[in-house]
Amino acid sequence: MKIDFILRIKIIITVLVIFITAVFEYAAYDLTKTAMSNLYWGNTGSDVAKVQARLKDWGYYTGAVDGFFGVRTWLAVRKFQAYNGLRVTGIVDDDTKVALGFTTTAQDLAAYYASSSVTTNDDVYLLAMLINGEARGEPYIGKVAVGAVVMNRVRDPRFPKTIAGVIFQPGAFSAVDDGQMWLPPTNDSIRAARDAIAGWDPTGGALYYYNAARVTSYWIFNRPIITQIGSHIFAR
Repeated sequence: MKIDFILRIKIIITVLVIFITAVFEYAAYDLTKTAMSNLYWGNTGSDVAKVQARLKDWGYYTGAVDGFFGVRTWLAVRKFQAYNGLRVTGIVDDDTKVALGFTTTAQDLAAYYASSSVTTNDDVYLLAMLINGEARGEPYIGKVAVGAVVMNRVRDPRFPKTIAGVIFQPGAFSAVDDGQMWLPPTNDSIRAARDAIAGWDPTGGALYYYNAARVTSYWIFNRPIITQIGSHIFAR
């Protein structure tokens, strides 16, 4: 009987610990994942700081991440909207939030945890491995650009419909063929993969990229060039 009593006490304590932990984690989730309101000139607060930080990471904003929506933030938002084909208003509306990778509706806790962790089996890690193999030594925006090409191919009917399908399409990426992809990805590569999956496309819709000094398949020169980022030329 004494053993049963101790066992019951341990079970109760375990359940209470799990419950209390879940309550605190859910509270933290609510603080970070609650739907972001529309933001505009004059707003202040953590949501403004999140937008500034994202725009700064993506090369649109050069000011301080101070949580104040002033002229620099307004101009950066307009620049981001123009580049991504959105209505150029300077207001962080729902379409702009989605393009920036922010949520517009409160998500449940399970979805939050599913999207916030990175494992060696998920799309973020897989794309990060490719980025690390293909764009090691490139500037951060160049890493995102390589990820964006993969995402553009996923959306294009001429290519496989999944990230894995695009990456492992025979002959598609030299880093897969020469084994460079299998090196552990850096934190920057993982962050770049997240940004590319969230929708940042510094290439303007590119489906191909190449380093002109290392080209071995000269058909690539027939593809219309969009832009150059770092040592990579991006083309349609």
